[in-house]
Amino acid sequence: MKKRVTPLLAILALLAPALAFAHPGALADHAHTSFMAGLLHPLTGADHLAAMLAVGVWSALAIRPVWLAPLAFVAMLLAGALAAQAGVVPPGVEPMIATSLLVLGLLVASRAQLPRAAAVALCGAFAFFHGAAHGAELGGGSAAWAALAGMVLTTAALHATGIGLGEWVLARRQLLTRLSGAAVALLGAALLAGVA
Repeated sequence: MKKRVTPLLAILALLAPALAFAHPGALADHAHTSFMAGLLHPLTGADHLAAMLAVGVWSALAIRPVWLAPLAFVAMLLAGALAAQAGVVPPGVEPMIATSLLVLGLLVASRAQLPRAAAVALCGAFAFFHGAAHGAELGGGSAAWAALAGMVLTTAALHATGIGLGEWVLARRQLLTRLSGAAVALLGAALLAGVA
């Protein structure tokens, strides 16, 4: 009998190496100055990884058209990164990132369906803070643009992966949805507890 790795186990394996904030200490502690660094950065912190996957999963489970919330997330992530590059970093970036995990996890677990505008606004608001965290870490010049392009590509890929996982979950049991959503929400609550 073949053993198969389920998508839930794949998510857990992706999250395991990065059980801390993607941005410990001051936001600008580690600058990203290449396309590859930008491409890899969203994969190095459980907070960003879980949020981006959760947006995709929630979209597959509860939002139509399925690409709407991920598109809003990518656009506002870019806006937040550009704002931070320009020196405009909103207060409370890390608590808002943790809150995004808590809320997105609960939305996945409950398969909550929000009006289209509310879903887009919610994802966009959370994405702005994720983008501000990324943008504050970018170096200057053309390397910063390359790193930002990498971050945007990885974000979109994580959303697409989340949509695929959500579609897979739709064909399976509701319990899997609740467990994966609860895991993201618990990560968010743990991060919030560490921030407070």
